[in-house]
Amino acid sequence: MPATTQARFILVRPRNPLNIGAAARALANFGFDDLAVVDPYEPVWKEAKAAVGAETLLQKAQALSLGEAVRDSHIVIGTHDGRRKGTTDRPRIDVPELNSWLTHRLPAGGKLAILFGSEKTGLRNEDLAVCHAVARIPTRPDCPSMNLAQAVAVVAYELTRPVAGTAPAKPLTPAMTVQQREEFVRRAIAACRALGYRR
Repeated sequence: MPATTQARFILVRPRNPLNIGAAARALANFGFDDLAVVDPYEPVWKEAKAAVGAETLLQKAQALSLGEAVRDSHIVIGTHDGRRKGTTDRPRIDVPELNSWLTHRLPAGGKLAILFGSEKTGLRNEDLAVCHAVARIPTRPDCPSMNLAQAVAVVAYELTRPVAGTAPAKPLTPAMTVQQREEFVRRAIAACRALGYRR
């Protein structure tokens, strides 16, 4: 991932305060400072204070809706453990290949959002629907699911690794945020309707 890229880590429906704190600490370990939570279990969110070395990061973390959390992102990546087949038509990437994949798709200075699901249920289909791709940590088939904070740490680590022998490439996707794409689609639909086009 280019050094100029911003990354927001989004915990969707987290339930364990220790996981939220440990995720914040993992982000601080690897130099990330943008954490958001979506629909947190309220007692957990209020109790999530233990993040040694990442207290400031945790204090500025925001509770947002999923739409708000990804709104200014150019690329949104969901995470899954590989057991949920056929639930989305999005490209699937093993996490060690994620940096290389992003090199060809994320505009310079663009913003990346990465979603992590609840400890109990993972990401739902409606969560994955906002993603451009889904990423999997290649764990053993007989024990595929990782602890939430551990998964955050693995992905954060992988994103800091340089892509060997790869020069910056022109992104294959338009340099628009989620919000800009939604506005473009809204205007295109309005223009079609104004011209009398009906499906």
